[in-house]
Amino acid sequence: MSDVPPPPSTPPPSTPPPAVTPETRQLAMLCHLSGFFGFLGPLIFWLVKKDECTYMDYHGKEALNFQITLLIGYVASGLLIFVCIGFLTALALGVANIVFIIMAGLAANEGKMYRYPVTLRLIK
Repeated sequence: MSDVPPPPSTPPPSTPPPAVTPETRQLAMLCHLSGFFGFLGPLIFWLVKKDECTYMDYHGKEALNFQITLLIGYVASGLLIFVCIGFLTALALGVANIVFIIMAGLAANEGKMYRYPVTLRLIK
């Protein structure tokens, strides 16, 4: 009767997710870097590759959400030009755009899941 071993106390480890290929990492990096030209670059990358790879889906959404947030910020800066603060906010947005795009591109190329700070998550 006691020949049956007790069930294991911890579940067996699940299989790790498949490794991200260098080509996919490079495409994710290019998706972020295409943000230098506005939101259309990340939008095109995301629409083309979102169904093929969850890694590209994640990075495409992140890049697109960041670019949409920047677009909203630039519109607000345009309105604030009339009270002389819009130039400063537009400059700050431009610097943030350059810095965060480079950081995201490098992280994507290293296989990391980068999340832009202070971004509206409009596409989930």
